[in-house]
Amino acid sequence: MTNYLEKSVKEINELLKNKKIKPIDLVNEAFERIENNSELNAYITLNKEEAVKKAIELEDKEVDNILFGLPIAVKDNIVTKGLRTTAASHILENFTPIYDATVVEKINKNNMIIIGKTNMDEFAMGSSSRTSYFGAPRNPWNKTKISGGSSGGSAVTIAANDVLFALGTDTGGSIRQPASYCGIVGMKPTYGRVSRYGMIAFASSLDQIGPMTKNVYNNALLLNVIAGHDDKDLTSSRKEVEDYTSLIGQDIKGKKIAIPNYFVSDIVSKEIKEKLENVIELLKEKGAIVDYVDMKYLENAVTLYQIIAMGEASSNLARFDGIRYGTSYEDPNGIYDLYVKTRSNGFGKEVKRRIMVGSYLLSGENAKIYYNKALAIRDDISKEFKKVFEKYDYIIGPTTTTTAYDLTDPMDDPSKSFMDDVLSIPVNMAGLPGLNLPIGTSEDNMPIGMQIIGDKFTEASIYQLAAFLEKEIDFCGGVKYE
Repeated sequence: MTNYLEKSVKEINELLKNKKIKPIDLVNEAFERIENNSELNAYITLNKEEAVKKAIELEDKEVDNILFGLPIAVKDNIVTKGLRTTAASHILENFTPIYDATVVEKINKNNMIIIGKTNMDEFAMGSSSRTSYFGAPRNPWNKTKISGGSSGGSAVTIAANDVLFALGTDTGGSIRQPASYCGIVGMKPTYGRVSRYGMIAFASSLDQIGPMTKNVYNNALLLNVIAGHDDKDLTSSRKEVEDYTSLIGQDIKGKKIAIPNYFVSDIVSKEIKEKLENVIELLKEKGAIVDYVDMKYLENAVTLYQIIAMGEASSNLARFDGIRYGTSYEDPNGIYDLYVKTRSNGFGKEVKRRIMVGSYLLSGENAKIYYNKALAIRDDISKEFKKVFEKYDYIIGPTTTTTAYDLTDPMDDPSKSFMDDVLSIPVNMAGLPGLNLPIGTSEDNMPIGMQIIGDKFTEASIYQLAAFLEKEIDFCGGVKYE
């Protein structure tokens, strides 16, 4: 097997420009790596025939951008024309979309090559990817551990070095949390920065597509491609897209950094707090100013998230009725029987639970009592973050409270999946950008991640700090940019 995918993006780009390698070489290597790592269960559907076809077509084209010809994996809740998209659910097991998501159109426009659709929690509902109808992906660092979720498959395929780029989605930490568990870089962009058109919705006011990569520079490159306004998404921002690599390499001296006391409270393991303390000392040595701050409402974020996310999920998933697309119950006894049996057989346990709770929360007066009240307090969380960013450039803290746990740990506690994201959920509630950066490993050699949060549309600044720390920490033997 060749090792082109272990080189930096710049090195690969030069090889392609100089005709020393072809896109088909990268595609063949990616599929060979995926096959060798098949026990990780990172993919639901591979796109081998079309990927090979596109790679051959690209041989006669000019290499006109740095991501030209590079393989990329796409989470299976992002629709791809002609390529099965299941959202890891039985109800969409045989669904083939007739159009591409906007992010997929942008990937294709830059002549990247989609390798396949990655495994995930069913309809992105979960934090371990164990709710997938196709079985859970396994953590490459330890195959007995979870990968995190819901973007578990995307995190796994990056950590396993199958490909250099993957797309995930983040509703309450679903990019950053698996990125932390698998030791990779994952960015949840500002809400509205990346079009959600063509993403199968979970909670529309929280969902966001984002890049998952091995290093910070690659992450910024992919965000450059997928960011921007989209007329097909009414929540899409018209703010001009900047070059997200532009601040990488700049010093951080004088930067002001806040750490919420809640982020280093007793909910976080001692081992993770110790790794964060090492980073704090490094930041101070390099001239940054680091303060601990109190922030209201952070401890309420999970409860608010449950109300908002489950309410929106019950509404979004009402469209899966067995009539228009997806699995349909055969020989129903009337329309009501069709709905009930299609949804009963098609949805998994966790999805059904969230639909039922969400439907209750939105019914009658409950909408005012619960959902509207949650939205009001969510606005207070946003204001609390805004106050901090009036004085500070960044907020940092652990991404998760523990390292990845065993695949065999029980799933019968319905609140557990939300508590896995207790540190990442506030970012989604406020619509802010947040990035996971690997900062070390635990005693049992599992990755530990740190979260860098910025004010809205400050992704370039987040990459500046992340790249600086990445170089200093030198996680897993160095970073290849050049």
